[in-house]
Amino acid sequence: MGIRRSLVCVALASSLIACTNSTIAPNYNSERPKIMRIGGDKPVNPAPVVENTGSFCVQISDLWHEDGKTPDGQTLWAKDTIRKVVPCKK
Repeated sequence: MGIRRSLVCVALASSLIACTNSTIAPNYNSERPKIMRIGGDKPVNPAPVVENTGSFCVQISDLWHEDGKTPDGQTLWAKDTIRKVVPCKK
């Protein structure tokens, strides 16, 4: 019986230690701030840009939108890039 009690005590102590140290501090740094931002106000949408590719032109628009929240309530901002063919201006 002595060995069983000691094993139960060791198992109980191990589980208590594991539970108390399981909190992970969140890291809310975006590694790619050009396409995703965390917190703050909505980033400003830049004006559309037209690029001449040689045989046609492409209009590129970047649009920021809210894409959820972090566990502590900070807003996640993500950027969509929209490309469409447009007439080239001479």
